[in-house]
Amino acid sequence: MTDELLYHGDLDTALRRMMQRGLRTPAGGRLEGLADLLKRVRAKREEILERHDLGVYEEIADALDQIVATEREALDETDPRATQLDLLPDDLAGRVGELSRYDFASPDAAAAFAELVEQLREQLVRQAAEQMSSAMQEMTPESIARMTAMMAELNEMIARRDRGEDPRFERFMHEYGDFFPERPQSLDELLEQLARRMAAAQALLDSMTPEQRAQLRELSDQLLGDLDLRWQMDQLGRSMQSMMPQLFGSGYDFRGEQPLGMDGAMQAMRDLGELDRLEHLLRTATSPGQLSEADLDRVGDLLGEDAARSMEQLAELSRMLEDAGLARRDGTRLQLTPKGLRQIGNASLRDLFRKLSADKAGQHELDRIGHGHERSFQTKPYEFGDPFHLDLQRTIRNALARGGPGTPIRLHPDDFEVEQTEQLTRSATVVMLDLSQSMPLRDNFLPAKKVAMALHALITSQFPRDYLGLIGFASLARPITAAMLPEVTWDAQYGTNMQHGFSLARQMLAGQTGTKQVIMITDGEPTAHLDADGRSVFHYPPVTETIEATMREVLRCTRAGIRINSFVLDVNDYLRAFIERMAAINRGRVFYTTPDTLGDYVLVDFLEHRQRAQRSRRTG
Repeated sequence: MTDELLYHGDLDTALRRMMQRGLRTPAGGRLEGLADLLKRVRAKREEILERHDLGVYEEIADALDQIVATEREALDETDPRATQLDLLPDDLAGRVGELSRYDFASPDAAAAFAELVEQLREQLVRQAAEQMSSAMQEMTPESIARMTAMMAELNEMIARRDRGEDPRFERFMHEYGDFFPERPQSLDELLEQLARRMAAAQALLDSMTPEQRAQLRELSDQLLGDLDLRWQMDQLGRSMQSMMPQLFGSGYDFRGEQPLGMDGAMQAMRDLGELDRLEHLLRTATSPGQLSEADLDRVGDLLGEDAARSMEQLAELSRMLEDAGLARRDGTRLQLTPKGLRQIGNASLRDLFRKLSADKAGQHELDRIGHGHERSFQTKPYEFGDPFHLDLQRTIRNALARGGPGTPIRLHPDDFEVEQTEQLTRSATVVMLDLSQSMPLRDNFLPAKKVAMALHALITSQFPRDYLGLIGFASLARPITAAMLPEVTWDAQYGTNMQHGFSLARQMLAGQTGTKQVIMITDGEPTAHLDADGRSVFHYPPVTETIEATMREVLRCTRAGIRINSFVLDVNDYLRAFIERMAAINRGRVFYTTPDTLGDYVLVDFLEHRQRAQRSRRTG
């Protein structure tokens, strides 16, 4: 995430890109990103459609054929009922209707037909109930009557709200809340839950052929025509589609050969509807927290437990950063805290030191004990920035004087007394970071920014008395605070204004003591300078006026005792000539490097600069 944040300069953007691509876990596993999860969603949808056929009537037709065959066995050739069987309609609803009026000769056939009709009626009622509630378990006459009363009251509640009256939602939930274990908190929330359930039934109808839809309608009319339940549900369905048309999509193109019964078809519709909603969430999510809207149990059922686990942990990313104190929410934006800033700087520093070659003896390890100081064998109260050479005897004496005799002895920061050291060197550094458009275009921006973060971490942790200034320069130069550094990005305007950068660096270093240097990281020659009115003037290729204005500022830095060390990426002959001319004037050093080795060169040179200054002070 550090690389994503430093490159794009925005924590929310970094999290979004991590969400898209996924990430490695500390244990070596992998969390799937949104792109992977979207592939899973689409593959699951295709699996359902390629496997199944929407033959919701085949099992009913087979049962009716068996009933008719049983009845024929009970008839002789002269029985007029055999002719009735020969004249049964081809369509399902018509056959059920005719057999309902038929006088069966076979008790077994009559019983099987009565059982089939009752099963169909219960199936249709159950499907209606499932659209209303996930809590109904038994389809008794009493429970169906109560569900019908609930729908009647729900339709009346919608009508009251349409008239501008109080819908009496609380009273409705008090009486019928057991139908809705999700416990909706408002009428709108309740209606949205119902609309999602009813959308699955509508998708089934939309996926049928016109002939199949007509047969289902006729069958429902025959089996449910006398029920108030049917009327109440139709009215509620029309209201749902009018209020929330976006939830009612089109049907699906089933292309498989495995037939689905009515129950199987309704389950397939629910699965497909859930996949559609999940796909929409994955495509539109812009922050990790939005992923928490998904039903992870259903994600696990449809896509597997690995997908559900990845989605759950992706949803926790921003919360984990906030809980760890690395980020905080500022309105709608997630921003780094000072702790997060230190964490990124330290990570950049560790990465760069890890890359330093082992044969550069003394350049990849820091001596943290007394670096840059000389013991004087005297003590003083500890102040921030002092080497922590604790004098234990005097510190305990201070604690006893403050808290009195006895144990345990409780130490306070004011008790700390350290061995006094003679400050030998103090270094003041300004990092000038090229923010022109060529830096990201040549893949130089991220390595350069990581070096700046690493230097900040190195100086604040190991050399707290040192000064570090930061300047970004493109068409104009501007100071950058450490807190701003992670979010700094490149400039959209043309120009590389070194003159303005050197001028700001000279002003920043004017009030500092000790050795002074500028570390400039760039990949291009100067193409802009400030005119007499302070406006940026851009020319490409560079013109003499820009070069001379830049050199005059280099001379001013030189007279002020400021060394300019240049770290040059993607060097060309023209840039080489300019940099070497500048180095001859300033007596600074030049490093021609690559994005992979930039950090090595900068950190080693910084440490060598301090060591040279320290040796010079000792011998002087």
